[in-house]
Amino acid sequence: MNKLSLIIKREYLAKVRNKSFVIMTFLSPILMVAMVVLVAYLAQVNDNESRVIGILNESDFFSNDFVASETTSFVDFKNVSLQEAKDSIASLGFDGLLYIPQDSNLRAVTKRSFFYTKDAPPAQIVQRLENTFQERLRQERLIEMGITAADFAKMDAHFEINTETFSGETNLKGINEIKAFIGGGFGYLIMMFIIIYGGFVMRSVIEEKTSRIIEVIISSVKPFQLMLGKIIGTSLAGITQFAIWIVSAGILLLISFAVFDIDPSVMNTGVTVAPNMGPSLPTVDQTMQLYAQELFKIPWVMLITFFLIYFVLGYLIYSSIYAAIGAAVDNETDTQQFIFPIILPLMLAIYVGFFSVFSNPHGPIAVGFSLFPLTSPIVMLMRLPGGIGEGGVPIWELVTSIILLIVTFIGIVWLAAKIYRVGIL
Repeated sequence: MNKLSLIIKREYLAKVRNKSFVIMTFLSPILMVAMVVLVAYLAQVNDNESRVIGILNESDFFSNDFVASETTSFVDFKNVSLQEAKDSIASLGFDGLLYIPQDSNLRAVTKRSFFYTKDAPPAQIVQRLENTFQERLRQERLIEMGITAADFAKMDAHFEINTETFSGETNLKGINEIKAFIGGGFGYLIMMFIIIYGGFVMRSVIEEKTSRIIEVIISSVKPFQLMLGKIIGTSLAGITQFAIWIVSAGILLLISFAVFDIDPSVMNTGVTVAPNMGPSLPTVDQTMQLYAQELFKIPWVMLITFFLIYFVLGYLIYSSIYAAIGAAVDNETDTQQFIFPIILPLMLAIYVGFFSVFSNPHGPIAVGFSLFPLTSPIVMLMRLPGGIGEGGVPIWELVTSIILLIVTFIGIVWLAAKIYRVGIL
């Protein structure tokens, strides 16, 4: 064990004292924060960008249908020809001209209407105009069928079915998806860490294979100890750098948002909750409170604890695979063809997680991939926000998954040591 600790210490110090390691440790958070701030700033500018659309309405319809919003305003043109309106739009720099011609009925008017722009129009503007036309046409058809405006309003009222658990607790739509997204975020973090730092171990193994000092080391240390020490030492160096990135990037991000007056909500997709029309249903504010309560009920301490466990075990397994590849080849160029087979299980885990855990978190596919060692660090984390035990992940599945990860890690390290020994001798 003393030799193992010396190897771990040597590998760790060799990595953290490397000039490129130190430079990227402090430079990467700055680059990442700069990219995030730029994206947030552009999103905020895009949301606040105002659009002006001219309307030349020669018909007796759509007199009050186009209402200005925070980002879109409408300017009416009166007593001008179509060509004069086009010239005015071009000279004023408006975003487009909506031409509604005169005709005897609504259907004929809509068929002959045109939206003129200098270039291809933005999809959201076209969609808004089409929705306005579509709504009027639908109302017109219903009125022709003898349905009054009041009847139409009643018919178009939104409906949501009441759902509860057998114990009487209110079920919320999309809460399972939100929980899976939270777990998926942790899993994605593991995948990115493996992709970034997995090659560290492989390059370290290749470097020592080509160095004469390995002949001295291998005479006093068992290949298994050497391989295990290199994996753990290099992994600790990567975790150190990653932790510095998270802390420094978080602080820089908060400072940047405050300095540039950027609203973080512009980057949130959120969950849209439709307003409820029924008198017995909760209001939007009450519904959002229920969602907040459900998110607060997530066992965050347990989730973060198991995230750290799967984070470490998942990285150790994949770093040992990288080490086995490094032991099998003679130079880094030969390793390129092995990179995709390593990343493939990680991609599969993300795919299975989002398309299986969302719909059936306790189904055979989700359970199977949460036990399989190469995919369990990601898929199991997507299932854990639902809790452990009754209604959540069974304890035996969680324990089995961790045991399989540990056994697989030891087995791959043993195999890598054998390959390493044969490659050297």
